[in-house]
Amino acid sequence: MNEERITEGSSWIDPRGQVMKMPDDVAEMLRLRACGWGLKRIARHLGCSHHTVKGYVAAGGPKPFKSPDRPKRLDGLEGWLRERFIRHRGNADVVRQDLLAEEGVAVSRRTLQRAVRPYRQALKAEALATTRFETPPGRQLQIDFGERLVEIGGVKVKAFVFVATLGHSRRLHVRAFRAEKQEHWFAGLESAFTTFGGVPEEVLMDNPRALVVRHDAVSRSVQFNDKLIAFAKHWGFRPRACAPYRARTKGKTENGVGYVM
Repeated sequence: MNEERITEGSSWIDPRGQVMKMPDDVAEMLRLRACGWGLKRIARHLGCSHHTVKGYVAAGGPKPFKSPDRPKRLDGLEGWLRERFIRHRGNADVVRQDLLAEEGVAVSRRTLQRAVRPYRQALKAEALATTRFETPPGRQLQIDFGERLVEIGGVKVKAFVFVATLGHSRRLHVRAFRAEKQEHWFAGLESAFTTFGGVPEEVLMDNPRALVVRHDAVSRSVQFNDKLIAFAKHWGFRPRACAPYRARTKGKTENGVGYVM
């Protein structure tokens, strides 16, 4: 048997630093091992490390290159990304702005697009499963709150943005507050009624704790806060809550919040 070492064309170094053996050399390793050769003897014969031989013998043949796992800047933020991506209705640019403002993480647009790709499919599936619902003039007003960090006088503060959307015309009314308490919901509604010059038949909302005490997902029975009931009676509208976990029922305001934020 020719004991001459193979020094040319027998291996190449991957750009990431891994030594890769040619298929013929790997086959030779396995053949010599089957003949009873030790790992170090095979390594000397082929001019490589015995650790390299050991790896190929253990794998039973050529090993596909495996990129080393590296920590990613968005690791641990999967839940946050999904919530913001759904909230902003797939607007990755707005999510990227929130990511920098709230988490202090700066990434390229391409990186963020890759990270939210699974959530985009879920968003499309939800849109296909939802039937578009149109309302006649004066029938419905949809309300919601959004939040984001803003800079006022050089200081970053959290702003809570009330958004009201007319169901028929999709006309928006927006007002910012320092919190999202019951009084702010009422102030936002009064401001919307004044701006729009009237009161709709019903006001559709999600299930905020400040307004909804309980909403049974099975029976769909809703218990509104007593102050909301009194407020609605005073202004002459009927409160209505979205089905639990189906905020898209008021998609016009969801879209409005995403647009404003």
